[in-house]
Amino acid sequence: MSCTKGNTNRTRAQKHQNKTAFKNNLHDTSKKTKILNSLEVTGVCTRCKEIIEWKIKFKKYKPLAAPRKCIGCEQKTVKYAYHVLCTSCAADKKVCAKCNKDINSIQEEIEQNGDTNEIKLKSMLKSLPERKRRTLLRIWKKQDESTSDDKLLQIEDLLSKLDNSTDDDFCGSLSSSEQSLSENEIE
Repeated sequence: MSCTKGNTNRTRAQKHQNKTAFKNNLHDTSKKTKILNSLEVTGVCTRCKEIIEWKIKFKKYKPLAAPRKCIGCEQKTVKYAYHVLCTSCAADKKVCAKCNKDINSIQEEIEQNGDTNEIKLKSMLKSLPERKRRTLLRIWKKQDESTSDDKLLQIEDLLSKLDNSTDDDFCGSLSSSEQSLSENEIE
């Protein structure tokens, strides 16, 4: 990147790319690593769960040496790192043990941001090659009149067909699916 003020866009690709994924137990086969890998994160919201799982995955998780003080009951009952509430207080108050937010309000925020199925589909579309992505988007726009449940099922079927087919029979499989979509529109 240039040192000019406000230039935040990189024009080149990443210089050093990882050839293999990071494995936290590749060189370390200690009991601590095995315990951390088998640790199941519960009692927290989805965002906090992803954060803690990331820390475990990349060996950034630091377990507690001694229990910490709970901010709810003021006792030394917090046994998990990065938590501020003990499991009993979090369950009683129905809040996340890490960020102390109401679990119901977090689920409502997710619903307000958009349907989770559509978010998953959009993330899958980003990983597809350009040709397949445009074809699916064209079919998706044709299906706008149909119900959302039918649309999701049909798109998942199309994605499975795309994964199983090669580039040669790609056009043939989609043309049959486009015909079935046009038949649905006629009915």
